[in-house]
Amino acid sequence: MADWSDWHAQYDNPASGMPQRLAAVQQQIELALARAAPGPLRLLSLCAGQGRDVLPVLATHPRGGDVRGRLVELDPELAAAARAAAPPSVEVLAADAGEIAACDGAVPADLLLLCGIFGNVPDEDIERTVAAVPSLLATGGTVIWTRHRRAPDITPRVRAWFAATGVVETAFVAAPGEAWAVEAGVLQAPHTPLDGPRRLFAFVS
Repeated sequence: MADWSDWHAQYDNPASGMPQRLAAVQQQIELALARAAPGPLRLLSLCAGQGRDVLPVLATHPRGGDVRGRLVELDPELAAAARAAAPPSVEVLAADAGEIAACDGAVPADLLLLCGIFGNVPDEDIERTVAAVPSLLATGGTVIWTRHRRAPDITPRVRAWFAATGVVETAFVAAPGEAWAVEAGVLQAPHTPLDGPRRLFAFVS
């Protein structure tokens, strides 16, 4: 089993490339908040880790106070760190984010984060999760996801799966080489009821 606390420590190592990916994700979060309609905003982050991507942005962004929502993280140590950093408006749920039950009561989201997931699950789980996005995201909401581009690079397929669900890509940021890619997109299709498969994904050991 992976030591996810050790994995998150890479964010503090500039040579790992992780700080650069984190900065790219945070930039897309900032842009998503800036283009969101006025009023309350709902956040859902699956496999949220310590919340390093979204919580610092909420603390400084002009729209941060409008955000309410949920971070879902199974690892208790990481969840505790996220909970300590989260404002009262953001719940941190220690649960399996691959189970759709973790999303109950937190959808439709205006901002959906699927970061750090697609490089750790089978391709069919990625496709299933993408197909569920219209049930997780409000029409006009933004989804942000990450994936490495090591061979075989499936990011073109993942982008096509998102497009097929009605997500219009707003950004695709790729590091040199095969290290990482970050995509953001806006759901233009109607929101659908949360009544699909009860498990979206499971991490590969």
